[in-house]
Amino acid sequence: MRRVLILGGTAWLGRELATQLVDGGDDVTCLARGRSGPPPPGVVFVAADRTAGAAYDAVRTTDWDEVIELSWDIGHVRNALNALAGRATHWTLISSCSVYAPDTEAGADESAVLVQANADDDYAQAKVLCEQSSTAAVGDRLLILRAGLIAGPGDGSDRFGYWVSRCALAGNEDVLAPTLAGRHVQVIDVRDLAAWTLRGGRDGVRGAINAVGNEHTFEDVIAQARSVAGHTGTVVEAAPNWLAEQGVAYWSGPRSLPLWLPDGFEGFSRRSNAAFRAAGGALRSLRGTLRDTLDDERARGLERNRRAGLSRAEEGELLGELRDRPDDGG
Repeated sequence: MRRVLILGGTAWLGRELATQLVDGGDDVTCLARGRSGPPPPGVVFVAADRTAGAAYDAVRTTDWDEVIELSWDIGHVRNALNALAGRATHWTLISSCSVYAPDTEAGADESAVLVQANADDDYAQAKVLCEQSSTAAVGDRLLILRAGLIAGPGDGSDRFGYWVSRCALAGNEDVLAPTLAGRHVQVIDVRDLAAWTLRGGRDGVRGAINAVGNEHTFEDVIAQARSVAGHTGTVVEAAPNWLAEQGVAYWSGPRSLPLWLPDGFEGFSRRSNAAFRAAGGALRSLRGTLRDTLDDERARGLERNRRAGLSRAEEGELLGELRDRPDDGG
């Protein structure tokens, strides 16, 4: 039985990691504040404030087969490394593809240039600092897992689930989208990401690996979302400049069209996953993720207030504007 410590483990990805580890028969401990919810059944939970000096007292004398770090707070990461690096046979840092500086090159791999880390309050720069500190402390026992956009049931960001849930909510009515041609989407199901993270730890995989899904055109994602949801209305595309004029944001957040990116990000959702595949990474179908996501969206309520996307009322107003000004459509 392996002893695994997850620094986190009560939120979305951490919870999935802990659940799969327990199901696989491992001895699992989660150290976290616990504000994101209770730990999964079968997990030893250590409640700790990671800013406190005594945060790791309950786990620092144990020899761990694997430590999995989820935080992007460089203070948390450095404190954990100082307390535990010498106690871990293998260490996995969950990083992000946001660490890469260029977003224009399709197919870029792990050798792409990273952003300059000059601040710790910027997500991408903080993740680079976490990678640097972890490399210095753990050396060749370290796996840096640069995750892409994570999707699937339980997603609290509401980004990926927006399209399939909106198609289901719209039914036979219209759905608003940005101009789709030339745009791409790349997501990895949270369950696939967790499964490979655990495999990487068991196999002692080292170095930096992009844990990203397969590349899809935005048109294909919308088409599959419509098929899964049974949408029979029309997808009305609007030009990006018109959307911006109406105060519609890209990528995420309130009053946005999620997953849409402006020009200049042509490589963002088209990163190479060749190393991930070569290391045994397995990916379920996009349709499977969409189907399970819709089940989750229905359970949470298709008309709930979302963290990302347009409300149906906002969408209706914009569609009305487009009908009145057809030349402004995309």
